[in-house]
Amino acid sequence: MPTVQSPGQAGVGGAPAPKQSRAGRDLPAAIAVGVGLLVVLGLGLFVIHPLLALLAAAAAALGVYEVCRSLAHAGIRIPVVPAAFGAAIMPVAAYYGGAQALIVATVLASFGVVGVRVFGPRQGMLLSVMGSLFALTWVALCVSLLVLLFGTHQGAVKVLIVILMAVGNDTFGYIAGVLFGKHPIAPRISPKKTWEGFAGSMLGSMALASVLVAFLLGDPWWHGLVLAFCLVWVAALGDFAESMVKREIGVKDMGTMLPGHGGVMDRIDSIVFVAPVGYVVFELLALAQ
Repeated sequence: MPTVQSPGQAGVGGAPAPKQSRAGRDLPAAIAVGVGLLVVLGLGLFVIHPLLALLAAAAAALGVYEVCRSLAHAGIRIPVVPAAFGAAIMPVAAYYGGAQALIVATVLASFGVVGVRVFGPRQGMLLSVMGSLFALTWVALCVSLLVLLFGTHQGAVKVLIVILMAVGNDTFGYIAGVLFGKHPIAPRISPKKTWEGFAGSMLGSMALASVLVAFLLGDPWWHGLVLAFCLVWVAALGDFAESMVKREIGVKDMGTMLPGHGGVMDRIDSIVFVAPVGYVVFELLALAQ
């Protein structure tokens, strides 16, 4: 949901900086990375199912790694390796063992990180433990819920819809924000996100969800309206949550792994929030039928 951004500065040594869009992104690289990730996701959902678990494990581990590295800028030292390893195990456990295995993996990952930190310096121990649990819950647990959703009836299609809704939310908001964005929602937190962009996200997502739910799931079209309404609000909160974290610790992006997107967390920030809500909404709609 961005607004217009000022032109980029020249690169090092007077060389021109990479061409960016009006919203500050290297748009061709962003599109290429996004399409590539969607192709891998599609293979995992419909062709090579274990690939989904590996993709979720990679996203969880790299996301937790980026959060841990970013929190270090604020003096919060988290055992990065055990946190990333525990995060990777959680989606795999969800894939092979369901909800019960995910609960066990979450508890073991939390105990593992806390146990390692116990043997570290006493200074900053409380913030380190809290930061570890925050990273595992925010990233790894929410990503793992998508894997649980995959295990439900028509789960592959439902996961695809949730991902497309998150991507569509960003895309519709981006277009509406660039074309019409004038009124920031919370300028102190994220000045590029506007009410016009939010409206574009909501209207576009409702239209998209209605079509996807009706044609891919065979459910009533109005189920898409309910899903979109919930997911757009949650996706916006997810964007603001990450913006608040980044501003608090003084970083612009969580990482630089994905060209045009920043870090892994800059790509999945909306997804990690819509995943649990999507899971709940789909289960409630199924009960209502």
